[in-house]
Amino acid sequence: MHQSTKLMDFSSKDYLNKLDAYWRAANYLSVGQLYLKDNPMLRNPLKAADVKIKPIGHWGTIAGQNFIYAHLNRVINKYDANILYIEGPGHGGQVMVSNSYLDGSYSEIYPEVSQDINGMKKLFRQFSFPGGVASHAAPGTPGSIHEGGELGYSLSHGVGAILDNPDLIAAVVIGDGEAETGPLAASWFSNRFINPVNDGAVLPILHLNGYKLSNPTILSRVNDEDLTKYFEGMAWEPFFVVGDDPEKLHPEMAKVFDTVIEKIKAIQEGAHKSNKSVHPRWPMIVFRTPKGWTGPKEKNGVPIEGSFRAHQIPLSVNQQNMEYSDALTEWLKSYKPEDLFDETGRIKPDIEGITPKGEKRMAMNPVANAGKHVVDLQLPDFRQYALDNSVPGKAKAQDMEVLGNYLKAVIQENRKNRNFRIFGPDETMSNRLSPLFDVTNRQWEASIREPNDEFLGAKGRVIDSQLSEHQAEGMLEGYVLTGRHGFFASYGSFLRVVDSMLTQHFKWMRKASDQKWRADIPSLNIVSSSTVFQQDHNGYTHQDPGILGHLADKKPEFIREYLPADANTLLAVFDKVLNDRQKINLIVSSKHPRPQWFSASEAKELVEKGLKRIEWASTDQGAEPDLVIAACGTEPNLESLAAISILHEKLPELKIRFINVVDILKLRSQRLDPRGLSDEEFNQFFTKEKPVIFVFHGFEGLIRNLLFDRHNRNVHIHGYRENGDITTPFDMRVINQMDRYNLVKEAVRNLPDVKKSENIIQEMDNILEKHRQFIPTEGTDLPEVENWEWNGLE
Repeated sequence: MHQSTKLMDFSSKDYLNKLDAYWRAANYLSVGQLYLKDNPMLRNPLKAADVKIKPIGHWGTIAGQNFIYAHLNRVINKYDANILYIEGPGHGGQVMVSNSYLDGSYSEIYPEVSQDINGMKKLFRQFSFPGGVASHAAPGTPGSIHEGGELGYSLSHGVGAILDNPDLIAAVVIGDGEAETGPLAASWFSNRFINPVNDGAVLPILHLNGYKLSNPTILSRVNDEDLTKYFEGMAWEPFFVVGDDPEKLHPEMAKVFDTVIEKIKAIQEGAHKSNKSVHPRWPMIVFRTPKGWTGPKEKNGVPIEGSFRAHQIPLSVNQQNMEYSDALTEWLKSYKPEDLFDETGRIKPDIEGITPKGEKRMAMNPVANAGKHVVDLQLPDFRQYALDNSVPGKAKAQDMEVLGNYLKAVIQENRKNRNFRIFGPDETMSNRLSPLFDVTNRQWEASIREPNDEFLGAKGRVIDSQLSEHQAEGMLEGYVLTGRHGFFASYGSFLRVVDSMLTQHFKWMRKASDQKWRADIPSLNIVSSSTVFQQDHNGYTHQDPGILGHLADKKPEFIREYLPADANTLLAVFDKVLNDRQKINLIVSSKHPRPQWFSASEAKELVEKGLKRIEWASTDQGAEPDLVIAACGTEPNLESLAAISILHEKLPELKIRFINVVDILKLRSQRLDPRGLSDEEFNQFFTKEKPVIFVFHGFEGLIRNLLFDRHNRNVHIHGYRENGDITTPFDMRVINQMDRYNLVKEAVRNLPDVKKSENIIQEMDNILEKHRQFIPTEGTDLPEVENWEWNGLE
């Protein structure tokens, strides 16, 4: 606790009067940011040039959030608490800006926005203004890890932030509009994953102000008795603060905050003393205040405060319309700025004296700029877990299971730092990562029923016990945003459930990278398994590789997409990404038994370079080939090699070059991505004009986009063509024409003298017809497919 606050009586009328003054100052600054570009202290009559041409922003949630922020400052001082503020309401960016300006944080990071009249003028002018700051709690806002541009994830981010941060309390303000979203409604379950021995605490603060954009909010129309039942049923202990009279609300809020902080401390101290985690009933707060509280009461006889009309800009004042300028002046002056700021425009010392100091300020909490405090993972040598693939194709293994053995060691070597976790929606076992459970449990704080509940415990490094992609991915985001490492694994088709979350995380990273004061955070690692070409009879619903194209459209410096063809390459990818920074890494992997192809050294080279000519599967002997076959993905690699073996048998003189591609975005031109291949490098791999059969795991349009401006236009892509059904794994490839027989046909059709090889095309058609007749009766693939082995190119 700072020396200046040690002797304070935090419940005295004098202290609460200062707290009220602080709150009014935050409200004044928040309104000023909406409207003003000059005359910040209203020392002169308001004129058109003082206001913005087009005020943009939101008011409805602001006063309530400023009230919460002020009282969180109080408990930080009283309890020496370590608190992170997470702003769930989508548009209320001036809350965190105003409060960080009042405690000096903002001016420390942005000295040009000084704590005086000139600085206040810049503060006001920049808000939601071209070249200025966003109306969200954006990456440029000190103390923010959560922008809120997409509603629904504040609580999952808060939980991710406090995992393995035992001293941290994440105060998560949840707007009543956000509370209606599916992800937020599901996130009330997250208290089942917080271990009070090793983790911090989340304090949800449900801010009910009654309205959304133009409709009432659902929970605001539920009475306190029913809300109590609801939250108690969800294993929370709710406390209510209700009203609109600040004189009554300040002491009431202070009392409730004291109660919940002391309950949190009691839960944690009891758990630390016993070293046991019994699922507690964590406290939460329901805070009811009017929408647009402290703002204009009405306009032209129509209510504003307490209605949806307070949601955005309550008074239509701008440079072209000064009709309500007197009402705006009255509103601003209702906060009595002359009592809050001195002649220079600085907050008065007695008010500033109650703000937390140093890193206790929520805007300066180290976890909110965690890139400066990242501890790298201790990684084992992946080659110790690699398979012996000295004879390509001889060994068979499940790639994800091999990865699981490697990850066991990662967990063990990082037990002391506790900075690595795995997240997913109850698919860890399905994704063949069961070796993890040799060294860890799933973290689980609800009841356990023996003997049927497996691998559940209080101190697990895996969180996958809620069947929600939103929650698992959101927790991972909160975890990496606060400086730790991990990955999220899910079935490929269901990554589309969270693709907008990935977009928001990308946007956060991109804008954070523009802020010199923000350090790079660990990368967000996403594993896609149970892929479209082997989805085990789940059918058409489980087929969608579109996450590849979705992410590829983002800025290239922030996105990587890896498609390892075997276990060793998957290990090499993880070796590269686990300590990576400031990226989204998408890894598409197989979980089914597969032939294994590449040695550890080949795998490392493939990952480092992104692609490689595979000598043992090529017959061009380094000369100009007649045909290039390139494969990207597990099944594409298998089918390409099978096609090469057929072509070599039928056309032994044909010079074939086989290329395996792991890092698909390396195929971009350097004109678009500095990491990409130059035209010369591209031509060395793919030639200028020879036919290229490109066999790809995803939608073909992505490859067309990547190769659009290359010289070689003789490229024939075989990928996922949106054909699917409940069928065999090989038939999935057939109906999308990504199977070995269709690849052979494509190759032969594009050779110079196709007439000489028409018999090969007919032979492939005959086998395909045999396949089509075989699978409906036998329920499995042809023996020559099931039992195929790579025998080299003798």
